Amino acid sequence: MPDDSAPPGRLTAQDDLEAMARTLEASGRFKVLRRLDAVTHLHAGDLAACRLGLMLDLETTGVDPRRDEIIEFALTPFHYDGEGRIVSVDEAFSRLRQPAQPIPPEITRITGITDAMVAGQTVDPAEVSAFIAPAALIIAHNAQFDRRFAEAFSPAFALKPWACSMSQIDWRAEGYEGTKLSYLATQGGFFHAGHRATNDCLATLEVLAAPLPIGGVTGLARLLQSARRASWRIWAENSPFDLKDVLKARGYRWNGDPGPAPKAWYIDVDEADREAEVAFLRAEIYRGEIDPLMRRITAFERFSERA
Repeated sequence: MPDDSAPPGRLTAQDDLEAMARTLEASGRFKVLRRLDAVTHLHAGDLAACRLGLMLDLETTGVDPRRDEIIEFALTPFHYDGEGRIVSVDEAFSRLRQPAQPIPPEITRITGITDAMVAGQTVDPAEVSAFIAPAALIIAHNAQFDRRFAEAFSPAFALKPWACSMSQIDWRAEGYEGTKLSYLATQGGFFHAGHRATNDCLATLEVLAAPLPIGGVTGLARLLQSARRASWRIWAENSPFDLKDVLKARGYRWNGDPGPAPKAWYIDVDEADREAEVAFLRAEIYRGEIDPLMRRITAFERFSERA
């Protein structure tokens, strides 16, 4: 194996590899991806003046929080300043958990987590609750998925504001063609061992810590702006069936899930756009006066079963 240590003034094996990578990149014919070992875009700052965030990622036996279970928990603490810059990344809370039923083969294929790895492993909800208590914000890269599983595991997650690094940043406006974490990582010049919870947390933090290509601010700064804005969820209950394509074209989505929310088309809009959306429904969908069902949503309810 190559020895990375070297006397002062001499290049190490790592230096040689980095020099080769720069040569390849300078040719214009290659793009080099570097393995992510730690978050690199850290900003110097006073921890005492920062807030504590938690990056969360879960691996589960499926996609239904009413039926499927968590098999891996990762919560990575980080401190961020008032400008949305990450100052530190701290030791992660990382646990495996044995589900009541064997892990489906397709989940093992995706995650690499086997029944043997989780045998006898548990996660204490009280320990999780204590770990998240100091946090000012929880972030997940698909909070619509992770928050529902997390809240089903521990009600402490319902007391925290959440943000979604996948849906609450306009990645396309920043020159990206996709929102999956592996794609964002590739665009950021690195790769990681995906579909393991702690690795995904670090990769997401690396993406959020970097300046956006067009906006210039960090991804986290942009995410915080979005998360702090209230929105309105507006339902088009009992809308005419022949106008469903009109609703879809405008960005409405169908809710067919069981629960307190109606089975209907709905849309989320910023507070400033609420009246315009109601006017659209009255003019184009119902063709008359109607007061649609609406609910104001903040980061405390967003992405949860309560929204």
